[in-house]
Amino acid sequence: MLCRIAPLLFLVACGAMAPVPLDTPPLQARPAPPHPLDSLTADELEAVPAILRASGKLKTGMLFPIVVLKEPPKAEVLRYRPGALARREAFSVVLDRRARHTYEAVVDLGNQRLFAWNEIQNVQPAVLIEEFDSPKKIVAADPRFIAAMAKRGIADLSEVQIDTWAAGLLSADERASGARLLRCLFYLRPKGSRNPYFRPIEGVTATVDPSRGKVVDFVDSGVVPVVREGGELDEASNGPLRKDMKPLRIIQPEGRSFTVKGQEVRWQKWRFRFAMHPREGVVIHNARYRDGDKVRSVLYRGSLSEMVVPYGDIDRNWVWRNAFDLGEYGVGRLADSLEVGLDAPENAAFFDSTFADDFGKPYVQPRTIAIYERDVGILWKHFDFETQHSETRRERQLVVKFVATIGNYDYGISWVFTQTGAILVETELTGIMLAKGVAAERSMGKSGEGPERFGRLVNANTVAVNHQHFFNFRLDLDVDGTTNTVVEVNNRSLPSGGENVFGNAFFLEERRRKTEQEASSMLNMATQRFWRVISSREKNALGHPTAYQLVAGHNAIPFFSPGAEVRKRARFTDHHFWATRYRLEETNAAGYFVNQNTGGDGLPKWIADNEPIDDEDVVIWYTFGVTHNPRPEEWPVMPSHRAGFLLQPDGFFARNPALDVPAK
Repeated sequence: MLCRIAPLLFLVACGAMAPVPLDTPPLQARPAPPHPLDSLTADELEAVPAILRASGKLKTGMLFPIVVLKEPPKAEVLRYRPGALARREAFSVVLDRRARHTYEAVVDLGNQRLFAWNEIQNVQPAVLIEEFDSPKKIVAADPRFIAAMAKRGIADLSEVQIDTWAAGLLSADERASGARLLRCLFYLRPKGSRNPYFRPIEGVTATVDPSRGKVVDFVDSGVVPVVREGGELDEASNGPLRKDMKPLRIIQPEGRSFTVKGQEVRWQKWRFRFAMHPREGVVIHNARYRDGDKVRSVLYRGSLSEMVVPYGDIDRNWVWRNAFDLGEYGVGRLADSLEVGLDAPENAAFFDSTFADDFGKPYVQPRTIAIYERDVGILWKHFDFETQHSETRRERQLVVKFVATIGNYDYGISWVFTQTGAILVETELTGIMLAKGVAAERSMGKSGEGPERFGRLVNANTVAVNHQHFFNFRLDLDVDGTTNTVVEVNNRSLPSGGENVFGNAFFLEERRRKTEQEASSMLNMATQRFWRVISSREKNALGHPTAYQLVAGHNAIPFFSPGAEVRKRARFTDHHFWATRYRLEETNAAGYFVNQNTGGDGLPKWIADNEPIDDEDVVIWYTFGVTHNPRPEEWPVMPSHRAGFLLQPDGFFARNPALDVPAK
């Protein structure tokens, strides 16, 4: 059996939660002492570099790609009782960029000491916030850049926006160099422009080594016309605005129906904890459901684990573009400050997050999380024809939401709790499609030919390139406890003839998945496949093992080939469904150090030892994809595209748990 020895891995939850003052009822302040899963406070974040400096490990110029709470083991968290002193440790990655060394550190905050310090060989941490800005000066001073802009008639270089990307795919020479590399793309942004992304300066890419402050490669594959109009987002460019929209307000005149104490939320029969992780975004912890006099465990930890966006164009300036938005950038630290009434409704409560910057200094990002109730239609209904009596209940849900902007794309991620005991995960994809400048102004009339071979013409001289978005969510379900089993369920038709005279019968075929490798599988439309996580100990009143099922929504298969370099780095796309035995350090589906990685880390590595998962503490991983074939109607900004999945009770109750919802 292969040994799973991980580096010091970090584990979850940065960003001290500070509620933004709103109307009644007031949200309660965080209790003291902190819960073991509470986010690191500003004081705790401040202590990390101070302790490292006192230990002699932190040298001048070292940087902090991430500082985050190191979560205690699950058993320790489950034993915790309010008021007790909890273990408080911080995990950080420390980058000595100039010397090309990467370290992992664990700091014991309670005893103010360095607990562990390890160098991790041959890895590159995620792109720093500082690295979104510093390459601009390096590139702007390069004579090749100046000449390339002059060839395109761009004299005012202050109107060129320079965007930093992770290096993506590396050439053999780039990999052999061992250098930390960044790619730079260019857009024309005249003064006053709100959207540079419709003016790509095509054919030009710079590769920067930030440790040397040098452009190490510059590509100019030829001049392509730069679009000048057709993509601004302001009223003057797109008006007149609609005049027939009356106000639509969402208010709760008697106050909110949920309470927040520290980072614990209680809403109707649900109670759970939330945190903002700088890499993973919102993390849900210890979601439980009150059923009579029992509080039953459902989900110990739910998080977005990884994302990848591979582009499907063979052009030299495009083949390297495959953004791993968590491992290369971090969706939490790129979370937007949400706007009341726009990103979330008026009845939302908003929460700040506290992160550590590249130098280890804490800062507050305001209003990164919104929590609110929403009306979604009929919960259940029946009309009795005999008596003409109608019984109807209206459904409301509780939403925990954040939005992250990574360059041109914007992603909304919501964890939604329902009155029926289900948890819905919703993603909203919006923002601006990545555009390619082309010579053609109009379509040739046939897709797949000429400039539209790998995309769609959406504006004059502008093709939006075909691409996919793949999300992987890590779901540590603890259904009535930590001892669970995975069951794959398929619908099967009973063969016609014999007892199935009319050919109408079908049944469910259930297969227990006893090992990690056996559990890996794809969706199957022919059998309407779904998966249950069942309790190994508890049964409902009807004799069924209590369970939750994963219900798929929109999904796709990868169109990049099995041998593609991006596929090697994103092996979590090989299956829609994975299951592993619980390991504290296994948190990210493509592995932890994704940037400039050759691949093979994460899920395929973890299941190589094929551990048993029958009657064990099981973690399931769900991958879903969106295939984006661009449409002109998505230009110059995309209407939100929604995708996600559902975790719903399946024998967890013996009857409808929402029968007690009042009519008004």
